[in-house]
This record gives sequence, structure tokens and C-alpha cells, in this order.
Amino acid sequence: MLSSIRTTTPLLSSTVFLLMGVGLLHTHIALEGRTLGFSVAMIGILTSAYYTGFLVGTYTVPRLTHRFGHIRTFAFCTAALAVVVLVQALTSAYGAWLVLRVLQGLLLVGLYAIIESWLNTAAEPRHRSSVFAIYMMLNLGAGAVAQQFLHIRGEGFVLFCVVAILFCVASLPVVVTPQPQPHIEAPPRVQVARMFRLVPTALVSALISGLVLGAFWGLLPLYAAARGLGPGEVGTYMSVAIVGGVVLQLPLGRLSDRIDRRLALAMISAVAALAALTNLILPNAGHATAMLLVFAFGGMSFAVYPIAVAHLVDYLRRDELLSGSSTVLLVNGIGSAVGPLLAGELMTLTRPEFLFGWFGVLDGVMAGYALYRFARRKREVTPDDHFLPLVHTTPTALDLHPETPDGRGDPA
Repeated sequence: MLSSIRTTTPLLSSTVFLLMGVGLLHTHIALEGRTLGFSVAMIGILTSAYYTGFLVGTYTVPRLTHRFGHIRTFAFCTAALAVVVLVQALTSAYGAWLVLRVLQGLLLVGLYAIIESWLNTAAEPRHRSSVFAIYMMLNLGAGAVAQQFLHIRGEGFVLFCVVAILFCVASLPVVVTPQPQPHIEAPPRVQVARMFRLVPTALVSALISGLVLGAFWGLLPLYAAARGLGPGEVGTYMSVAIVGGVVLQLPLGRLSDRIDRRLALAMISAVAALAALTNLILPNAGHATAMLLVFAFGGMSFAVYPIAVAHLVDYLRRDELLSGSSTVLLVNGIGSAVGPLLAGELMTLTRPEFLFGWFGVLDGVMAGYALYRFARRKREVTPDDHFLPLVHTTPTALDLHPETPDGRGDPA
């Protein structure tokens, strides 16, 4: 285990700085857009543009990596990201911001693909799950820490510069690493119809998770600001939600190993819906209550996607893993792109507080659907079931285990 950690330390170090930059960028764009006079709906569209680039980059940047290698492509993408962020700092034109957000999503998903395929290659097979668990905890942890940069005072340009610096620093450990570069496979084929017939609950969960978390990243800072919180307090509010994901993801995942995953998804979504609707009913709750509610909501929300992926893996053969991963990523990305659009329009037509109404309805639908699927057919829980913490993934991230059982029959 220690040898695997040492082997991947440069890459994980780069990941921390990269994801700190990403976490800060998401929140700062929402708050800076509000300062520039963009409406909630316009900021929702910006978030959708980011996830549109995310979807496009899933199938374009890996080809670039295949041609030029992991290290050179990683350096290119981080440098390009820094440039894109600084260009965004220099303009207040909404159209330019839209284009730049698409580019950010495209470049970042390429970097995620590089990181995950490299981790798969560098880590010893028996330790891959543990290495990926560390990677995913770093993912959320870096995002939580990054929110504290919002306490830095100054014009919006200053925080854009901080983001650009973090992206540049992220390239350094990878550029100087002595580790050999892995080989990246061509992107596998997406099979939405077949995967839905085989594992409908996984795809519905991935879609709803995208609808929720896309709006979470793009619009929750605006909700917090509408509550009267300053930039630093917004950062703390976001951090608490993300820390909820860090703290609760693994325990909830282990729970899903011990009971039917659909039942686990139903329970988790129901608690998330309860937290969201309580927040909607008590918009003026005290500071401690608001933090407790957003902690619970974040902890539950960040657990849905990885459990959906684990549920998918339960019913796929090993030769179907990459295709299944691509499919569930596509569905999640579509939800992430559409969610901010619809939630932003809802907040514009009603009040910012109705963002949690959006969350509550979606989580309620998810709980009902998962419970319905569980009632239709029970799943046999085996000692081989193994949960892996995930936040977002690329088609390479599921190739973690030396063996995967054959599919288990009827749709789940």
C-alpha cells in the first residue's frame, strides 16, 4: 500500500492544487457574476456551459492525450486553463464568459481522465480501490479548503489570479515526476438504451445527481449570498456542505455494501429531501441550524452518484465496465448541464430560497423511484460487494478491480 502511495504522490499532489483551483473557480464565478449584474438564470446558464464543455471534453481530450502523452497533455491543459481564467478576469462580457466556461469544462475533464487513467496504471491492482478512495477524498477536501480563499479581500480579479496560480502549481509535480506515462485507451462506446434496460436505477440516480449537484455548484453560492452572507461566509457555508460529503460518503457507501443499494439510495435521497425541504420551510433559521442542514444535505447528495456507479458495476461484466462508465458519465453530465438552467430559472421566477425546493423535489422523486425498483426485485447482497468513493469519474475510473462478476440477470 505504501509503495502505491509513494508512486502516486506527485500525481496526487498535482490533483490537490488542481481541485483547489476548480472549487474556488466555481464559487467565485457565481459571486463575481452576481457582482457584474448577471441574473440568477444567466449564472445558471454559465454553469450549464461548463458541463457542456465537460461532456465534449470526455471524448476529445483523451485523443489528444493518446497522441502527445500524459505529461505533455497535462502541462498543456493546466497552462491553457490558467490562460482561460485570466482572460475571464479581464472581461465582463457575458458571451465571452459563456465560451470560457465551455473551455474550462473541456480542459478539466481531460485532466480528470489523465489523473484517473494514470492512477489505474501506477497503483498496484490490489491497492487501486484504496488509492482511488484517497483521490476522491482529496477531491472533496481540496474543494472545501478552496472556499476559504474567498476571505481574501480585493477586486474579483484577485481571486481569478489565485485560481490561475493554483492551476500553474498543479502542473509542477507531474512535469518533474520520474514515473513512466501510462497508455490510454480509446473512449468506449456509449450504450444508454442497453444500460437503462439492464440497470435503470443507476442511470436515473446518475441523472438526478447531476440535476442536483450541477445546481449546487453553480447556484448555492447565490442562495447563500441572498441570505445576507458575505463572500467569506459564503465560502464557509459551501465548505460545510462539501465537508459533509467528505465525512459521510464512505460510511454511506459501506451501508450500501450491506443492504440493497437501491434501498440505500432511497434512504439517502429521502434524508437529502428532508434536509432540503426543512431549509426551504425555515429560510431564516439560525446560523447553527443552517450549517447543520447544509452539512446533512451535502453529505447525502455527494453519496448518490458513487453508489449509483457501484450499483451499475454490480450488474456488468468486466468487458462492459468502460462502456457502462462512459454511459453513466454522459447521463450525469446531461443532468449537470440541465440542472443549473432549470433551477436558475426557478430562482428567477420565484425566490432564491426555492433552490432548496428544487433539491427537495428531485431527491423525493429519486427516493420514490429507488424504493419502487427495490420493491419490484430484491438484490442478493454478497461479501464481494465493494463500494468505492467517487465524485465525478471518467471512463477510465472504473477499471479498478482485477475481477468483476458477470451480470446478475434481471433489470435493477
